[in-house]
Formats: sequence, C-alpha cells, structure tokens
Amino acid sequence: MKITREEVRHVAQLARLDLSVAEVDRMTGQLNAILTYMSKLDQLDTTGVAVTTHTQQVVNAFRDDEVRPSLLRQQVLNGAPEQNGESFVVPRVIG
Repeated sequence: MKITREEVRHVAQLARLDLSVAEVDRMTGQLNAILTYMSKLDQLDTTGVAVTTHTQQVVNAFRDDEVRPSLLRQQVLNGAPEQNGESFVVPRVIG
C-alpha cells in the first residue's frame, strides 16, 4: 500500500495543517517508508501465537474511588495567572 501526495494533502487539510510542497513530499516519503516497513509483518508466520491486546496482563489498574475533601477555592485561585475572586479568568474563545 502506498500513500499518495493527494492523500497526504487531504489528511493535512482535515487536520488544518498548511504544508508546503516540500513538506508534503517529505511526509509522503516518510509515510511510505513506515508502511513498507510495517508490511514486513505480513510475512511473519503467526500460527499458534495467542492474540493479545496489551503488552502486560493487567486486569484493573484503577484505584478505589473514595471521597476526599477538596481544596479551598482561594487555594486553587491563588495558583491561577488571572482570577476574579470566584473563578479563573480566561480569554474569550467564542464571539
């Protein structure tokens, strides 16, 4: 499977990336090199190899959920670059 320049441009557009012609060419080459390397895995005989989804056999790595007291509002606000006494002040992102 080969990646075309048009596919790289399409994915870049979806990711809102403005790539130059040189960057598209470089990315196309790099992605094709990765796919060529990965195609070597198709040549491996995996008969008898158990299917795995993780590298480690961890059943549940989550800790128990326990109620603990939270920080005081003023303690949290003291760490903010800008605050108004009640909440964080951040730049407006929606007009």
